Amino acid sequence: MAEEKKSKTEEKKIEIPENLKNLVKEIEELKVKDLAKLVKILEEKFGVLPQASIVAAAVAPGAATPEAVEEKTEFNIELKSPGASKIQVIKIVKEITGKGLKESKAIVDATEKSPKVLKENVKKEEAEEIKKKLEGVGATVEIK
Repeated sequence: MAEEKKSKTEEKKIEIPENLKNLVKEIEELKVKDLAKLVKILEEKFGVLPQASIVAAAVAPGAATPEAVEEKTEFNIELKSPGASKIQVIKIVKEITGKGLKESKAIVDATEKSPKVLKENVKKEEAEEIKKKLEGVGATVEIK
């Protein structure tokens, strides 16, 4: 409820030119589905970038922004194959996961049958760094 009051006060701070007031009011009353359609039409007709759709969706208070607009911030690192330098991969897996040597070896051995997630919900920079380390010793890695 506090958020509703906050958004209404924020609306009052925005100065809307007289000739656009009716348009803004109509957009505010649109359903989320209709607003998404409108955004798509505007993108296609005027060549507007997808980032601008965030602004268009923000015009309608209480309307949810489409999930497709959100940028992924957390990634999972999946070891697909240890490659030829299995021992080096085991050492890196041990370092990454913080598990013991035996557990790390079991993870690496299991990847020979099917890919295994080494670490979940990692920031992009860290995921790229881990991928680089593992690929440097011949492993096949995928960031999801």
